[in-house]
Amino acid sequence: MSARPLSKVDKLLLGVDKALRAVVPHSNPSTRPLPVSSDDIPQLSITESRHVAGLMRVNHTGEVCAQGLYHGQAFAAKDDSVRQNMQQSALEEIDHLVWCETRLDELGSHPSVFTPLWYGMSFGVGAVAGAISNEFSLGFVAETEAQVSEHLQDHIGRLPANDQRSKEILAQMDIEELHHRELALQSGGAALSPPVRHVMRKLADGMKATAYHL
Repeated sequence: MSARPLSKVDKLLLGVDKALRAVVPHSNPSTRPLPVSSDDIPQLSITESRHVAGLMRVNHTGEVCAQGLYHGQAFAAKDDSVRQNMQQSALEEIDHLVWCETRLDELGSHPSVFTPLWYGMSFGVGAVAGAISNEFSLGFVAETEAQVSEHLQDHIGRLPANDQRSKEILAQMDIEELHHRELALQSGGAALSPPVRHVMRKLADGMKATAYHL
């Protein structure tokens, strides 16, 4: 027997479930273990631990924003294939969310207190991008992933020398973010105008500055 089509209520409940899983810590199972070469936890000073926690909190916030962006774009996508691609990308990024949560736990820290706000804002931006056109939506994904890769590489360079664990996690995330960027471009993503890219960068800078501390 074939499964019955999802009703509007079913789709609404699934959407709410995805949103809650994006903003509630430890609500997602990881499909892959931490991408690290050793189970040893680095010994860091109090100052170093706080700094690494700030960086990982920023990266966790970035993954929350990615969930909101992909969910919003899937919600407003004009094409079923684009919608499915957005949903698949969101699923793949869940591992990144869990990896960042795990490292924050190890550091005795926590995600940003503004996590629901970050998700809601990103969902709205994603929905607007998806409503404009498939090309713009995919281009927005490509630019977002390019900027995420930049800050991941920056963070890797700012980690304590002996924190190989965090470096390996961020390096694997970077590889996969760039892969998502390439997929978006191959699927027809259009290059965004310089003013749009500038606004995206400024918003991201504000988010990073806030999430590092809170």
